[in-house]
Amino acid sequence: MKRSVAIIGTRGYPSYYGGFETAVRRLAPYLADRGWDVTVYGRKNATKLNDDTRDPRVKSVVMPGVESKSLSTLSYGLTSSLHALATKPDVALVMNTANGFFLPLINLRRIPSLVNVDGIEWERAKWGRLAKKVFRLGASMTARFGTRMVYDADAIGDYWRSEFNVDGDFIPYGGDVQEGLPLVEPFTHRGYILAVARFVPENTIPEFLDAVKTLAETWPVVLVGSSGYGGELDERAASLSNQMANFHWLGHVSDDQKLHSLWQHAGAYFHGHSVGGTNPALVQAMACGSPVVARDTVYNREVLGSGAVFVEATPPSIIAGLAGVMADSAKQQELSEAAQRRAVSDYSWEGVCAAYEAALIRLVERKESRTRFSSTRFQPSK
Repeated sequence: MKRSVAIIGTRGYPSYYGGFETAVRRLAPYLADRGWDVTVYGRKNATKLNDDTRDPRVKSVVMPGVESKSLSTLSYGLTSSLHALATKPDVALVMNTANGFFLPLINLRRIPSLVNVDGIEWERAKWGRLAKKVFRLGASMTARFGTRMVYDADAIGDYWRSEFNVDGDFIPYGGDVQEGLPLVEPFTHRGYILAVARFVPENTIPEFLDAVKTLAETWPVVLVGSSGYGGELDERAASLSNQMANFHWLGHVSDDQKLHSLWQHAGAYFHGHSVGGTNPALVQAMACGSPVVARDTVYNREVLGSGAVFVEATPPSIIAGLAGVMADSAKQQELSEAAQRRAVSDYSWEGVCAAYEAALIRLVERKESRTRFSSTRFQPSK
């Protein structure tokens, strides 16, 4: 008989919003190839049911929910969990601890859960005091009612073991090595600065926009991303784009090849994420051979090792780091090769997907939903 898995907590399959969605686009077909019955819950405006890349073996179930910054994750998590109660899959893969509130319902049906805890949401500057409390409570519920955790970085695992006394499996994100992608016009190879991020303060977007005013006097600067809801940072990016011919704000880019090409040919890629674990955009930038200038955090150092230039979250430091790389073609080549080597050796999608399947199989084989297992570690596929 086929094993069945329900994936709860993403925007759907296929969807192009963020790291969870990228992982599901790889994992769902992988599991289907290996005989799993895969159901992915999603949202109406984010699930691309007519996408040419969609694997027809994967069931995409679009659920109702409230479209708002504060309530979308909780409302869609609730309706998806209730639907899963009726279908009773062998195991649930739950993304985001905000869905921890609904794990007791899943437990009532004796459905074991593998929970990707993501980052430490209650430390993100984009959330208000109430939202931070809700995320913190959701994490507590996840620790209590989730069967097994997934940490995408060792530092996240250390935090959860210390804070919640809960162990789990280290499974990061993967990247695809790209060869010979065409340039995105009007840019030249190694001739522009690139940043890709959601517009939230903890991604160093305000400081990067300040730095743009100086950097764009010498080099083209390309910024990919938006808040998704509009707001001050979107307005600043739009204003700068109108004022400076050398600054190009592309908004959200859902075309993977275009985004990969931007990473592959960039002269310097700025990664300003400060909260969370292994960032999927960073891993993909590495796989594309982007020379990385990163905000100095424990998470970024864990992923990049010595293959990057690290800077402080201030406009002068960002300017100095990016300008230094842009002015040194040998440094660009050195960083590009180091980043790609590390992506290939430590962050492959084949290894990531195999690790997820192994964790799901262990849960299916142990029917007691509260059973804990000894810690395992992700082994990258060479």
